[in-house]
Amino acid sequence: MPKETPSLKPLALEILLVLLERERHGYSIAKAIERRHNTARVEAGSLYRTLRTMLRNGLIEESEQRPDPELDDERRRYFKVTSAGRDAAAATARQFGTLVDKARELDLLKGEVNR
Repeated sequence: MPKETPSLKPLALEILLVLLERERHGYSIAKAIERRHNTARVEAGSLYRTLRTMLRNGLIEESEQRPDPELDDERRRYFKVTSAGRDAAAATARQFGTLVDKARELDLLKGEVNR
């Protein structure tokens, strides 16, 4: 029986989407999510707890790549998406897509523009 791809919580999916754009460290991940949604802070505790869980589950891994050393802080840990993380993001996006389709069918999204 094939291994089931996990369904992700929204923050984990957001992290994967940001990391699929490029490798980043924690603070950069939080800022990218905040910019995407034009929201207040991503709480550091939630972010780092989710990153630890994602590392443990093999969805992300630490990257050995570093940006220009003159612009970087050596204490920062950079992360990248694994193939399991890509699969989980795709599966969760499909699940959310199905839910959004159902919400449209039930006229819950009246007047909203399709993205």
